[in-house]
Formats: sequence, structure tokens, C-alpha cells
Amino acid sequence: QLQLVESGGGLVQPGGSLRLSCTASGTILDYYAIGWFRQAPGKEREGVSCISSSGGTTDYAASVKGRFTISRDNAKNTVYLQMNSLKPEDTGIYYCATPPAFRLCKLSPWEYDTWGQGTQVTVSS
Repeated sequence: QLQLVESGGGLVQPGGSLRLSCTASGTILDYYAIGWFRQAPGKEREGVSCISSSGGTTDYAASVKGRFTISRDNAKNTVYLQMNSLKPEDTGIYYCATPPAFRLCKLSPWEYDTWGQGTQVTVSS
């Protein structure tokens, strides 16, 4: 059974950077698109970025485009989210997730059925 574990969160000052990792176990990720989502207190979960199974297609929320970069290393069964120029509004719990196998990269959380436990990102001075 596919399981996802996020890591790399923490406290960072505005303008700083973090790299999140999402590592899968139980199956290979080669057939799965991966999405990154975040949820701030009192707000709905929102899509941040996604990447297709091959890595050839990516998508980003408008709020992070140009600052965040998603990538994947299928040999390591891991997907990364490089976050630069972080802002206080980027604060939240970040989750990675997969839709069923062979689905497309989407930013809607409703498309995803397997989720990690999340990692906290706090951007504050």
C-alpha cells in the first residue's frame, strides 16, 4: 500500500528558503502524479503545485509561481518542493498527495486519495 512521508518543514524568516521532500513507500511512484498542498489555520486546503508521473508536466498556484519549484526523482521515490522567497502567507501545513495511478497532474485536492501526514512551514521574523 502506498504511503507518503513529508519532511523538510521548519521556521524560516521572510525571504528565506526551504526544500520539502515527499518520500513514498509501498510502491513505486513512477505511475503517479504528485501534488503539494497547504492548509493555513482557519482556511481550506489549497493546491500549491503538482507534477506528472514522468515529470514532464508541472503546474503551480498563481501565488507561488516563480518562487516554488517542484521536481521528482523516481529512482529515489521522492518528490521535492523547493520554496524560495518565502512570505508569511506561505505559512501552513504542507502535504503531499497522489491521485490514483495514471491520472493527470491537478491542483484540486479532490482529485487525490493518498495523503501524507504533513509538515509544518512557518515563515516569520
